[in-house]
Amino acid sequence: MNEEITEYAVEEVSEHDIMELFEELSFREKWRKVARGLRMPPHTGEYKWARLQVTRLWSPVAGLVVPVVLLALLTLLATGGRRVIRKYRFVMKDPDPPIETLKPPPPLDNDKPPPTDGPEVEIYRDFSDHDVVAEDSQPDAQDRFAPVPAPFEAVARIESPVIMVGIYTGRDPGEQGKALTEHGAPKGTCGAIMRALRWLKKSQNNDGSWDACKPAMTGLGLLTFLAHGDTPASAEFGLTVEYAIRWLVENQEADGRFRGRDKHDYSQPIAAYALAEAYGLTRVPMVKEAAEKAVNVIVKGQNPNGGFNYNLVPGGTPKRDDTSYMGWCVQALKAAYLAGLSCDGLDEAMRKAVGGLKKNYGGTYDKGGFGYTGPSSSHGLTSVGALSMQLLGQGNSREVQSAMTAMENAGFWGQGSYSKLYYSYYLTQAKFQAGKQTWRRWNKIFAPCLIERQIVEKAAVEGTDGRLKDIGHWAPGREVSGHTDSDGRVMNTCLAALQLQVYYRYLPTFKLQDIVQLENIAEEKDKHVDIVIDGA
Repeated sequence: MNEEITEYAVEEVSEHDIMELFEELSFREKWRKVARGLRMPPHTGEYKWARLQVTRLWSPVAGLVVPVVLLALLTLLATGGRRVIRKYRFVMKDPDPPIETLKPPPPLDNDKPPPTDGPEVEIYRDFSDHDVVAEDSQPDAQDRFAPVPAPFEAVARIESPVIMVGIYTGRDPGEQGKALTEHGAPKGTCGAIMRALRWLKKSQNNDGSWDACKPAMTGLGLLTFLAHGDTPASAEFGLTVEYAIRWLVENQEADGRFRGRDKHDYSQPIAAYALAEAYGLTRVPMVKEAAEKAVNVIVKGQNPNGGFNYNLVPGGTPKRDDTSYMGWCVQALKAAYLAGLSCDGLDEAMRKAVGGLKKNYGGTYDKGGFGYTGPSSSHGLTSVGALSMQLLGQGNSREVQSAMTAMENAGFWGQGSYSKLYYSYYLTQAKFQAGKQTWRRWNKIFAPCLIERQIVEKAAVEGTDGRLKDIGHWAPGREVSGHTDSDGRVMNTCLAALQLQVYYRYLPTFKLQDIVQLENIAEEKDKHVDIVIDGA
C-alpha cells in the first residue's frame, strides 16, 4: 500500500506544477475540473481527484436535500383533498368557573298570585286596522300545560369563552356604551331601558310567561331582554330569561305551534323570532330544536307568491298577503338565518318574501308606501314594509327609497298617520338602518318622547345590590287601542324598550356587510334592487 501511495504522489507531482496543488480555484473552475476528471480513465490522477471532491460534497448535500424531499412528500399526502376554508372573527374571554351540578332554578317571586284553573280571558287584538277581535278562551288543562316538562339542563349559567363578533356584538356590556354614544342616544336612555326591564321582570307570571296572549307576549318580553344582551347567565335578569325560554319550549306543540295562540296566530312568528334569537345568544341545543320547529311552520305556511297570511295557511281563504303579519314573519326568518338554524327552504322563503312585499307596494319612485293587503302610498304599514325589505337586502330598492321619502316627516306616537307605537317600532329601525340625516332627525324626535312618557314607579323593586330601584312602563293611549294585549302595558313596554335599544341591538346593515352576508338569495331583475341579503 505504501508503494501505491508513493507512486500516486510521484505521479501527481510529475503531472502538475507543484504550485497548482495550493491554487485557490473558483467554484466554476473547480466543477469544470471535476467534470473533466470524471471523464478521464479510472487509473488517472484527474479521475481519482474528481471522485474525491464528489465524495467530500455528497454527505452535506444529502443531509440537506433528503429531509426536504421527505417533508414535501408528507405535506402533499396530508393536503391531497380539497379543503374549504371558512373565516370567522372571534374574541376570547375568561370562562366562568364550572358548575358541578346544575340545579333547577328557584321559583320566581313576583308577588303575583299563582294561576288558577278558572276561565282565562285573553283579549288579543289584531295588529292591523281591521278585524279587531276579542276572544274568551278556556283551554283544557292538557292544552295549557306540557304534560311532562322538558328537561332544560342545557341552559346552564355558564358562558362560552368564545363569542362571535358582528351579529350581536353591540349587546355586549362593553360595547353598549360605545354604540349609545356613536348613534346619539339622549341622556336618560339607559335609565329608561333598565326601568322597563325591571317592570317586565316584576310583571312576569310565575310560570315564566306574560299576559294576555301568552305565546306572543312571552316572545316579545323575551326579545326585549335578549336585545339588552341578557341570557340565563345574567346576574339580574337571568332567571327571567330562562323562565321565558322554558315556557315557550314547554308550550310548543308537536307541529311547532304554541298553546294559547291568538285567533290569527301572530304568536307563531313572534315566538319563533324570540326562540331564534335565544338560540343565537345561548347556543343551547334544546332551544335550537324548538326554534327550528317554529320557523319551519313559517316557511311551510308561506303563500306561493311569497307573502304571508293569518295562521300561516298558504293559499287560504280569503287569499291575502298581510303586510303587518309579513313583518313578523320576515323578522323571524332573518333571526333564524343569523342564528344559523337548519330549516329546509329558509333561503328560498326569504327570496320569495321580497315579491310578497312588493305586491303590496304602491306609489311612484319618489313617494310610495306599503298597504295593508294591497298597494297603498300612504298607509301606516309603510314602515313595516320598509324595514322588512331592508332586512331582506332591499335597502337600495326603489320601493324602500320612495317609502323612506314618504315617511321623511312622519310624526311619532300621536302625531300623524304613522304615529301608532306599533308603526313606530318598525319606523325607528328602518330609519336607523337608513342612517345619516334620516336617522339623526328621527333620533331627536322618538327617543326623548319615549323617555318623557314612561310611567315611573319609584323604589318599587330591590336590585342586585340590595337597593330599591325604580321601574317603568308605557301605557297605551287612545291612538293605539286595538293593537295591544288586554291592557296594553306589556306590549307597549316591549315595543318602546326595543326602540330605545335600537342603538346597540343590531349593527347597521352598512357596518355588518363585511362580517355576515348571505349571497345570491334575493334574485331580482330590477336594476335598482340589491341581490344580497345583508347580515343586520
